[in-house]
Amino acid sequence: MPAKPQPLPTSTDLNRWRLETVDGRQIWKYISAKEAAANPQPIVDKYWLGLDLDVPTLPRPRTVKAVARNGFEFLKRLQCTDGHFAGAYDGPQFMTPGYVITMYICKQEIPEPSRIEMIRYLLNTANKEDGGWGIHVEGHSTVFGTALNYVTLRLLGVPADHPAAVKARQTLHGLGGAAASPAWAKFWLSVLGVYEYEGMNPVPPELWLLPYSAPIHPGRWWIHTRMVYLPMGFVYGQRLKGEETELTRALRQELYTQPYDTIRWSKQCNNVAKSDVFYPHTMLLDGLNTVCWMYEKVGSTRLRKWAIEESWKQLQMEDENTKFGNLACVNKPLNMLCTYFRLGADSVEFKKHKEHCLDYIWIGEKGMHFNGTDGSQLWDATFIAQAVCEAGLAEEPQFRQCVLNTLEFIDTQQIRTDPENREKCYRDATKGAWPFSRRDQGYTVSDCTAEAIKGIYTLQELSYTEEKVSESRLRDSVDLLLRMQNSDGGFATYEKTRSFKFLEWINPAEVFGDIMVEYSYPECTTAVLLGLKAYHERNPDYRAADIAKATDLGIKYIKKVQKADGSWFGSWAICFTYATWFGLEALASVGEYYDNSDPARRGCEFLISIQREDGGWGESYKSCETNTYHPHAQTQVVQTAWAVMALMAAKYPHKEAIRRGIDLIASRQKPDGRWEQEGIEGVFNRNAMIVYPNYKFCFSIWALGRYARIYGDERL
Repeated sequence: MPAKPQPLPTSTDLNRWRLETVDGRQIWKYISAKEAAANPQPIVDKYWLGLDLDVPTLPRPRTVKAVARNGFEFLKRLQCTDGHFAGAYDGPQFMTPGYVITMYICKQEIPEPSRIEMIRYLLNTANKEDGGWGIHVEGHSTVFGTALNYVTLRLLGVPADHPAAVKARQTLHGLGGAAASPAWAKFWLSVLGVYEYEGMNPVPPELWLLPYSAPIHPGRWWIHTRMVYLPMGFVYGQRLKGEETELTRALRQELYTQPYDTIRWSKQCNNVAKSDVFYPHTMLLDGLNTVCWMYEKVGSTRLRKWAIEESWKQLQMEDENTKFGNLACVNKPLNMLCTYFRLGADSVEFKKHKEHCLDYIWIGEKGMHFNGTDGSQLWDATFIAQAVCEAGLAEEPQFRQCVLNTLEFIDTQQIRTDPENREKCYRDATKGAWPFSRRDQGYTVSDCTAEAIKGIYTLQELSYTEEKVSESRLRDSVDLLLRMQNSDGGFATYEKTRSFKFLEWINPAEVFGDIMVEYSYPECTTAVLLGLKAYHERNPDYRAADIAKATDLGIKYIKKVQKADGSWFGSWAICFTYATWFGLEALASVGEYYDNSDPARRGCEFLISIQREDGGWGESYKSCETNTYHPHAQTQVVQTAWAVMALMAAKYPHKEAIRRGIDLIASRQKPDGRWEQEGIEGVFNRNAMIVYPNYKFCFSIWALGRYARIYGDERL
């Protein structure tokens, strides 16, 4: 009789995990029991692992500011030794599969503790009703999520007859099987060898050979789309795939609703399940795909080789300019995969890729996953800095070392140089910028730079701090931001808009929206306007006319994109609540408030109209998908903080509405000063939701502190 399968380990010993942080890098390591006994687990590690904390119950707060103080008392315990505040950056369900598939193809073993914890995460985040996975952890099951995560479970060693695998497979087949995958899943399955390239629409690398003046040149796309389709084209153009194994042969039979050999692959290119389609194909895209297929059959071999070489050069420049950390979670494993196919697993470059995958791997209460980027370290630090300063907590002696560490971290993460060969790799200048995560990632982000300027000023003007970031360095930041304004007056994320919005008509990723070009956003625009204002107030003679012009154009943009109901649509967090906070902050920065500005008054009235009976605010991620406000089932601390800060910025005259929100935030605080994680906070590309676990701390503290500053430290 065959041996009875051994049960899967359910978890590692969580007490043996340690988070190592140096210069913003976040790397989890599993140490021996002996080492763990000799090195007690820090509170920050225990917190993120969901373990019991040995922290005291704080004195019961009697005033609004005391609630903020207790919040920061808890938060300071989570600061890492290098000054940043660590945290997960998960939510999307397509991030971990890319890493696991790449490791499998490249014949690299995932360490046993990580393997166990990745399985645990997938089992914990599966849909409780049908066992599938969605595009994100709060979404309905989709073929995209279920096919890729089912494959991931199997590659991690979960047998096909495991109850979770059986249940997920039933859901996958019910949705149409892996043949109904969207484009990105078709790619990953093809390179693994469990789908055929004939069944996916082409990703021609020849696009990189077009003149840059062509509106569809990849150098004109949004940076994330550019950096995903670059390695995809390199792989697709050569039809590269992993070695066939017993497991991949088994997956070919498990993923589909009919025998693998009977599938007519050419008929699957546009077969995408209804459950997955967020942005349907346009007739233009289908026509271009037909042309590309004709080219695939008759195109020049010599031209294809030239395109592959150009793609490889672009990949090398991306790797070198990011020190092999890469832009984000999708192109990180993709670039590693390309390096494996080109140079092999023994190459120095491949080893660097493998090492920097560790920067993305995070373990939390539910298990281990691949983060959306290598973190949100800089972004979180800038908000925390502003929150504790406006709350007046930064001057209190017990918080000074934490504040000094935060300043040190923000100082060290400014990008001080431009990318190598930036014209050749279609990169803008970066000198003076701050990134989203850490300096070595190497990408300018407009609002991160602006929030860093604001944070630096609030920190460096405290009574006990010294100047870490000089005015000359901040001038570099201002010069960079002024170059980033779009023709519509708004600001985008990484670069100015480089092409036309009609490129969205050829968006090939059925599951995302607004991905083809950079767009202006009210969030980014507001952040930049406030950053420029902070600089101008302290340096009134430097580029005063340019800053005034940028401000005027920016405010016109903010007013232009306000909706009829008074709200603004948010693209980077949920959703109308978030962006309306930014919109009202922008108007307040130029002296427009509830009592003297119709846009400000309408923004306030929108927020008041969605305030709930308990005094809080709560908005569902469905708002991001539909561009229409949807209430969350419960009010949310983070969104309540955004709303009350917006109302205070706009000088909304009816204080009682604001106080009700403040009371809700205070009521949700735990005796040790923390707030619990509630609904998912962030979003990108309209349909992918992502967590920002430090938001519940920084924005709650900020809102409470602002209230105490404006109205006095009232009793609860």
